[in-house]
Amino acid sequence: MAVARTFAVALNGLDGHVVEVEADIAPGLPAFVLIGLPDTALGESRERVRAAAVNAGCPLTQRKLTINLSPAALRKQGSGFDLAIAVAALAASGDVGVESVSGVVHLGELGLDGRLRPIPGVLPSVAAARRAGFAKVMVPTANAEEAELVEGIRVIAVASLRDAAIWHGAGFSPEPVDPVGLPAAGARSNEDDGALDMIDVLGNDEAIEALTVAAAGGHHVSMVGPPGAGKTMLAARLPGILPDLTDDEALEVTSILSLVGAPIGRELMRRPPFEAPHHTASAISIVGGGSGRIVPGAVVRATNGVLFLDEAPEFPARVLDVLRQPLEAGTITVHRANGVAAFPARFQLVLAANPCPCGRYGSPDDECTCTPIARRRYLARLSGPLLDRVDIRLSVRRLSVAAMRASRAGGSPISGHEPESTSGSSAAIRQRVVEARAVAAERLAATPWTRNAHVSGSWLRTGPRHLPHAVTSSLDRAFERGAITMRGFDRTLRLAWTLADLDSASTPTAHHVGAALFLRRGMGS
Repeated sequence: MAVARTFAVALNGLDGHVVEVEADIAPGLPAFVLIGLPDTALGESRERVRAAAVNAGCPLTQRKLTINLSPAALRKQGSGFDLAIAVAALAASGDVGVESVSGVVHLGELGLDGRLRPIPGVLPSVAAARRAGFAKVMVPTANAEEAELVEGIRVIAVASLRDAAIWHGAGFSPEPVDPVGLPAAGARSNEDDGALDMIDVLGNDEAIEALTVAAAGGHHVSMVGPPGAGKTMLAARLPGILPDLTDDEALEVTSILSLVGAPIGRELMRRPPFEAPHHTASAISIVGGGSGRIVPGAVVRATNGVLFLDEAPEFPARVLDVLRQPLEAGTITVHRANGVAAFPARFQLVLAANPCPCGRYGSPDDECTCTPIARRRYLARLSGPLLDRVDIRLSVRRLSVAAMRASRAGGSPISGHEPESTSGSSAAIRQRVVEARAVAAERLAATPWTRNAHVSGSWLRTGPRHLPHAVTSSLDRAFERGAITMRGFDRTLRLAWTLADLDSASTPTAHHVGAALFLRRGMGS
């Protein structure tokens, strides 16, 4: 009997690699041999596939069956190869068409009753199959809607191994079964952030304008203030003023949700994600890992969105330090004994902290009991290298009723905009952000970047858009005094360009550079 071949997909992070599944039947004692560097879950597929085939009414051969997963040097993980192994074995024994199975990518886990169970990572797997040139993919019924999000490939949904065999030409009579469904948890909605509107934030016009600048340029933010000052409220509403994701960003975000096993709806996620891990989170939960399949961490799940660390000084220093590399590179590579996985990790970081351990320092009503040394040690938990990567630093104060009412009377000290445009609804602020990003995208059309926060510092300093000394004189003096680092110099220039984009200015002025330096060195401090 000739060797039968079909295909599956092995995921390494978000990257999918098409795997050829070969089945060979040879004379000898009954055996089921699986080779090709499978992990434990995949190695156990021998028993799952054999039992599923028997209970589905299409038993496998009783001769020696060898399954090879090629390329053999590539690690294969998980139970998503079950369907491909089963149909390849059936094709080798002549129960289904060899030519039919060779043109389809098969994804799915088999239950002992022969039904197909949904698996995580279907969306990136189908996208990898399409990139490899395949026109058809077979998936469990529960994963069909998710797979159909990838355009240009035919999705074949089957509920059981018997249905899959019949589709490939087996002479079995159909036996209806109830498809295995997805978990009861609902899929994330594109309107999840609609209830959190910036108009609910009162008396913090300066902070709202600063977050508008952060959203327009993709800048990182830190907020220091006593409890009740509105830090968490502001951070939770930042995704609401971010623009909808582009097609590529939406596919990336939805693929990450698929990879972690979250239910996927009928459309790609168009709203930026928001991740807020607790301060007891470990470094592995932040960056990703696991003893088996490498699972994305919070920095990956926040890709193209916001990562909010509330009570940031309470996070262990080791956890905070792992953020440095993804903040600079926009990617994270997780190394474990069972393999290496690379993930996207370009997000906006928002840090929130109390001014001291008791949280009352600077409050006009409460007396702080912390010593100056205790206050310095508390905030020193946020290391200098980490804070140097934060573009905007806010000092948020609790406001009185009189100050809250008077806050609407004047414009923002950052850019001088009228208060209606800085303290309006999230939809109105989002429109300003969209317009500013469009200006930046047009200016950067001939470069690899689309947002100001991602632009190379050397390009800003020496490229065609470099600013004259008369405009950057305040920034130059701060650098000469050692008040900011070279990284801080570049990040301040990026902020100045974002402020200019919000003002629809063709180039930053000295006022924009001064306002950027004001934001960089700690607004309101």
